[in-house]
Amino acid sequence: MAVKMVTTNKQARRNYDISETFEAGIALRGSEVKSIRESKVQLNDAYARFENGELWLLGLHIAQYVRASTHQRYEPTRKRKLLMHRAELDRLFSRTEQDHLTLVPMALYFKDNRAKLELGLGKGRKTVDKRQLIAKRDADREARRELAARSRR
Repeated sequence: MAVKMVTTNKQARRNYDISETFEAGIALRGSEVKSIRESKVQLNDAYARFENGELWLLGLHIAQYVRASTHQRYEPTRKRKLLMHRAELDRLFSRTEQDHLTLVPMALYFKDNRAKLELGLGKGRKTVDKRQLIAKRDADREARRELAARSRR
């Protein structure tokens, strides 16, 4: 089961408090897969939303494949359907509605030659929370440095 990472959303863990992650397949057109293999994809502005009982990915930008034929063009930021089992979809829908959680794309990768998206279920952080998280991380880093320096002596 070889996994080839294409791109990650580095801002996701900073902007959201992620409680759980899920794996979903993506319904793509032929030349989109080739563009993803060349890492011509931007995950930063993407988000997932439920519409009519189906899960859709919006805002994912996949650049046009350069060597594709001219009669098969597609919209780079079109809606793409996410593929999951019905039980998982129902569970995610109820969690997002009841707890007011958000589905955030975390990473895009190939697993057994199929494009997969890692979705994080989380709650948005406020600016104050982000600052506190950064301050705590810096304090932990300093404490580790001090311990390492003492152990060297």
